[in-house]
Amino acid sequence: MIYHTSAPKSLKTKVLLPSSKSISNRALILNALCNHPEKINNISTCDDTEVVIKSLNKDRKNIDIGAAGTAMRFLTAYLSGQKGSYTLTGTERMKNRPIKILVDALRSVGAHIEYVEKEGFPPLHIRGQTLKGGEISLDGSVSSQYISALLMIAPIMTNGLRLHLTGNVISGPYINITIRLMRLFGVIVFEEEQTFTIPPQQYSPVENFTVESDWSAASYWYEMVALCKNDNAAVSLSGLLPDSLQGDASIVALFDKLGVKTTFTLSGTILTKKRQPVSSPFIFDFVSMPDMAQTAVVTCIMLNIPFRFSGLQSLKIKETDRLNALKTELHKLGYQLEIRNENTLEWNGKRCEAESSPVIATYQDHRMAMAFAPVSLCTENGIKIADPEVVSKSYPTYWSDLKKAGFAITGL
Repeated sequence: MIYHTSAPKSLKTKVLLPSSKSISNRALILNALCNHPEKINNISTCDDTEVVIKSLNKDRKNIDIGAAGTAMRFLTAYLSGQKGSYTLTGTERMKNRPIKILVDALRSVGAHIEYVEKEGFPPLHIRGQTLKGGEISLDGSVSSQYISALLMIAPIMTNGLRLHLTGNVISGPYINITIRLMRLFGVIVFEEEQTFTIPPQQYSPVENFTVESDWSAASYWYEMVALCKNDNAAVSLSGLLPDSLQGDASIVALFDKLGVKTTFTLSGTILTKKRQPVSSPFIFDFVSMPDMAQTAVVTCIMLNIPFRFSGLQSLKIKETDRLNALKTELHKLGYQLEIRNENTLEWNGKRCEAESSPVIATYQDHRMAMAFAPVSLCTENGIKIADPEVVSKSYPTYWSDLKKAGFAITGL
C-alpha cells in the first residue's frame, strides 16, 4: 500500500500521544522479574510492546518477535534466566541483525544459547536456567540494548553482575532509563564511571506504576511545527514530562534551534513557531539519541539547513540501515547526502535532479514513514509513503492523528 499525504494550510491540533515504548518494554521485564507482579498502567499499544507482553506468557515456547529489535535483545537475556526451553525468532531483517555480543556475554555468566541458523544471528534456541553471574566487559559503542538487557537480569544472577563498558558508550540516556527503573523496582545499582555493579537481590513490584507519554512520538510533531509555513502553528501534546526518564526529551533543545518553542503545561506541552537561531552548517552529535536522527535530517533538509550529524553508528543495525535509507530516499527528492566513516551524515547544500513522482520507501522502518510524512508541508503535491502500516511498531495512531490535524491521506 502507498499513502499520498497532503498537508493543511495551517496546523493547530491537540494530540493524545502514545505511551513510551522504551519505558513500557523495560517495565514489563522488571515487573515479570518480581515475585508478585502488579498491573502497569498506560502500557504502550504498539507492536513492539505487544510482542513483549505475549512473549512473557509462561506457556509460550516458540516466540516470533517480528521486527522488534528491543524485544529480541531483552527477551534473549530474560529467557536465559527462566527455566524452560525457548526458540526466539523474527523477520528476515531480524535474522540479519547481529546479536553475538549479547549471546557471548550471556554465555559467560552461565546461559545456554544456541544459534538455530546462522552463527551470530537469530533465531536462537535458549535453554533457560539459573545464571551464575560474575564479571563481564562489553563494548559500549555497539548497542545500549545489549547493556540494558544484561543489567535488568543482573539481580537474579546467583553472584550478581559487575559490568564494565569499554569504548565510547552510545545511547547513554537509554541505559539511564534502565538504571532508574531498576531502582524504582527496588534494587541497588552501583555506578562508577563505565562500570555497573549489581548485587544479587529481589525486585519489588511498583503499585500504580504509570508509563509516561513517548518523546520520540512527539518528535514528529516538532518536525511538523518546524516545517509549517504558517507562523501561527500550534500543537498541544499530552502527557510529556519536563523531568522525563526518556533521553529523547532532549529534542526540546534540539528543535529550539530549528524554530520550535516548547511550553510546558499541567497536561503536557504546547509547540509553537519561533525564529531559527541555528548556525550553518548545523553540527550535532546524536550519540545520546540516535532514534531522533531521521527526524532531524529530514527537518534540516526541508529547511535548507546544511548539517553534519555524527554519533550515528548504531543506525546501521536498526530496523534497516538508516544511514543509507536516508541517503537513498532524500536523493529521490533532489538532495545529495554523504556518509562519512559509517557514523556521520552530511549535507552541504548539494542538490540533484528530483524524481517527478517520488515514492518514499520505508524499509520496514516505522521512523522512515513518520519522518518523511511531514515533507508534505513543504511540497505542492504532497508526499507518497510506501508501506505506511509500519508505524504500528511504535505509534499505531500516527496516521489518524495526522488526519485529525487536517492532513489529507489517501491510499493508492
